[in-house]
Amino acid sequence: MKTAVLICPGRGSYTKAELGSLARFPDPALLARFDARRQAEGQETLSALDGAATYSVARHTRGDNASALIYACSLGDAMALRGVKLVAVTGNSMGWYSALACAGALSPEAGFEVVNTMGRLMQEHLIGGQLIYPFMGPDWTAAPARKAELLALAYNINAQPGHQLGLSIDLGGMLVLAGNAAGLATFEAAVPPLEGRFPMRLANHAAFHTALQAPVAALGRKALPDTLFTRPDLPLIDGRGHLWWPGAATAAGLHGYTLGHQVTEPYDFTAAIRTAAREFAPDLFIIAGPGSTLGGAVAQSLILANWKGMASKADFQTRQATDPLVISMGLADQRARVAG
Repeated sequence: MKTAVLICPGRGSYTKAELGSLARFPDPALLARFDARRQAEGQETLSALDGAATYSVARHTRGDNASALIYACSLGDAMALRGVKLVAVTGNSMGWYSALACAGALSPEAGFEVVNTMGRLMQEHLIGGQLIYPFMGPDWTAAPARKAELLALAYNINAQPGHQLGLSIDLGGMLVLAGNAAGLATFEAAVPPLEGRFPMRLANHAAFHTALQAPVAALGRKALPDTLFTRPDLPLIDGRGHLWWPGAATAAGLHGYTLGHQVTEPYDFTAAIRTAAREFAPDLFIIAGPGSTLGGAVAQSLILANWKGMASKADFQTRQATDPLVISMGLADQRARVAG
């Protein structure tokens, strides 16, 4: 049986192509409980959102809708895994909440409570925004000088009066930056457009993983007690690349990180994947749904870690073609390899 690290995606992974994903959710009774909880909060149910005739950016990317949809899709995919042995779980940004549930540190219902509450708080306050910009070239080779240059630019913009800008997520070959309107606009004007889409503003995204989210973190701690958490059944890798071992992690520690550092400090997804590779050396890196947008960032993170000698996109593609290393459950052909 192959070993695997499970990776849960964050915001932005539920797009038009993912409408109807919850039709394959393996536990209809659990999904009905999620729907009932949202109805009790006066929110649209996941079944209604996922079953909509058309996809709406305004409706489906809202934090109070997108977070819960993504959580349910990721949790359902984790429940559907067959024929692999999970050795650790991690996630990107909001995917940390999903990872907590997939690793057993939150029950499915407690995980839903955390995700739904934080998604609602983020949407209600919607402080600042995010953009994404690549530092790796199309060949995906390491480019530390370009990365340092872009981070220095962000630092200098942040030092200007009335400007706030900083690293939000270290995402493989991409930098996700977050800040206020002035900070984001100044960065956009300072960098060359790339691939006809970068720098890319992320719709309905707040300044996640920055100090701007301190008020949201405080509200989250007030609304979500540490009694929701427990020791995980599987090792967890957080947004610092830090390992939470089942025998050593505590509910209070996980609660403090999840509703503290994880909300207000940069999320290093690249470090999380590096730790997953070097500590567990899995046969597979399985990305739960929805979607498959995280595949590139996982591959780039493995390249930056020089995993299995890979140093470029061509190296990764050669390996992937002969002996797949990264499996995206959002892709039907790849999903069939690991799901019942």
